[in-house]
Amino acid sequence: MKPALREQILTILAAIPEGRVTTYGRIAAMTDGATPRLVARALRELPEGHALPWFRVITASRRLAEHPGAPEQRQRLLAEGVPFDTRGRVTAEALWP
Repeated sequence: MKPALREQILTILAAIPEGRVTTYGRIAAMTDGATPRLVARALRELPEGHALPWFRVITASRRLAEHPGAPEQRQRLLAEGVPFDTRGRVTAEALWP
């Protein structure tokens, strides 16, 4: 991945407000050529101890992606007041932008 594209992704990630979420696809659409998979890759490659809100990124179906950090992701989102519906999806009102 080109460093400039990674920087765009991380800049967008840093801008997601507390209590809101966005999707891999929405982040990709805000860049100069990233795909949702590239966004996911950039998040997987974040260094240990970073302060970026990776947990505010969800799938297009408004669910948490299946990964080892999903339980922590859900806890962090709930702590920020992000609502989930009865089917386990984040409510549409929480989507940003």
